[in-house]
Amino acid sequence: MSGNNKRPTDSRLAEARREQVLDAAAHCFRRHGYHGASMAEIAGAAAMSPGHIYHYFESKDAIIEAIVAKDVEELFSTMRDLQDESGELLDAIIDGLHTTVDQTLDTERGALLLEMIAEAARNPKVAALLRSADALTRQGVRELLTGPRGMLSQCATDELDGRMEVINAIFSGLLIRALLNPALKREAVIAALRQVLRVALSPT
Repeated sequence: MSGNNKRPTDSRLAEARREQVLDAAAHCFRRHGYHGASMAEIAGAAAMSPGHIYHYFESKDAIIEAIVAKDVEELFSTMRDLQDESGELLDAIIDGLHTTVDQTLDTERGALLLEMIAEAARNPKVAALLRSADALTRQGVRELLTGPRGMLSQCATDELDGRMEVINAIFSGLLIRALLNPALKREAVIAALRQVLRVALSPT
């Protein structure tokens, strides 16, 4: 009986340790850059030995992979929540803008993403990882917008892809604007986004 109780506890502890490492790595990557942050430094920030950290991640690339996977799962969780909401999907997307913009304007998240993108320009393995995650999330968004509750089911593929790229570019640009302009007015941005998204996500 005690053995059966131990396994879930061990699993939760291992997951907590992994999260501890990911948080420490994100901090080190933001502070020192990908190349400047060693596994030993990440281990120190996570308050564990270097040997212990390798029990969870074999390399910095593996840590980046886990960070990206976590972000992808958060996005898919948000899309599942949108599917479950009553009413029009477009209204649910617009109503959720406060949360989306808060995440986009989070300078710590933004700095980490920019560091990973910069590393992707030098590291083919990281580039392939980010491109794969991007393709996966774009497919998820495409299925959301063209699914049973979607409003763009009749939209031609090229047109839909074009709309999605423009929307992605807007949010990617906001990430950079938040770093360059800390005084950026959040509510004004949300008001403008409401108008833009109603046009970009409305059937032609």
